[in-house]
Amino acid sequence: MEKEKHWWKMPLPRHTAAHSIPPHTLAQLVREWLAEDTPSFDPAGVCVGSQEVEAWLLCKTPHSILAGSPFFTAVFTEVGCTVDWNYQDGAEIGPDAVTLTAVVRGPARCLLLGERAALNCLARASGIATRCSQLQAMTTAGEWHGEVAGTRKTTPGFRLVEKYAMLVGGVSMHRQDLSGMVMLKDNHIWASGSITEAVNATRSVCGFSSKIEVECRSTEEGREAAGAGVDIVMLDNFQPQELHVAARALKMEFPTLLIEASGGITPENLVMFFSPHVDIISLGCITQGCPVVDFSLKAQLAHRVRAMNTFRYPAN
Repeated sequence: MEKEKHWWKMPLPRHTAAHSIPPHTLAQLVREWLAEDTPSFDPAGVCVGSQEVEAWLLCKTPHSILAGSPFFTAVFTEVGCTVDWNYQDGAEIGPDAVTLTAVVRGPARCLLLGERAALNCLARASGIATRCSQLQAMTTAGEWHGEVAGTRKTTPGFRLVEKYAMLVGGVSMHRQDLSGMVMLKDNHIWASGSITEAVNATRSVCGFSSKIEVECRSTEEGREAAGAGVDIVMLDNFQPQELHVAARALKMEFPTLLIEASGGITPENLVMFFSPHVDIISLGCITQGCPVVDFSLKAQLAHRVRAMNTFRYPAN
């Protein structure tokens, strides 16, 4: 009874992140991808026809985090194929050099129509989720209390996938777009005249439901922003030691203020920015220059897979 009473407090498994994607948004995205890749005829479809085939999705990057399966499945659903997964989003694939991840079935020409769009999405999303998982592991090892976050430095037209991959990888997605949380950057401040004027003007239209964050280049700017009543101060492009001093000073004066560190932070130097006075660390490298996971789709390979005994079959 106690478990039932408090079920809403239990953490959700990561693969339920897929439930946050609206079905109509998912369908619209994959139709745009398919239309971009095949805007008119598919001449190669003539040579393969519509005979039923089976293709094996192989992951060739060990110790990767799977992400993007809802998009991969939606692509093949749109072209009349089915996908059976051996892993769920958020699971680590490996340690084998090549791992059977899913099986796709359907008419040959339809399967090949969806192949590239589906693989591109899965490779990119899994690469981001893998990097996010690695960053999150660093915060755990460093016993840091705050949140690693992504940024708005995403690929145009592909933001939903990249933000979803962050969610699967265990880091904060940060704001989704300009219509969400307000972030006032240097150009906003310069155009407005001051931090205080920019904050007051923005508050008059953003309402109670939006937080306001200001990008600050010094402790003095952070103090002005906090005094104007912002929710979050971003200390931008601070060196680690400068960051620690500024964050401590601002927290001492404004205890409820959230402090974000950003600018010049990489997986290699992330631990240097850990501080009890910093709540958020955002990294553009989560999406920019992030390695992809190597996936391939091989048709009619079932007999070879069994003969080679190369793949690891997860227990049901």
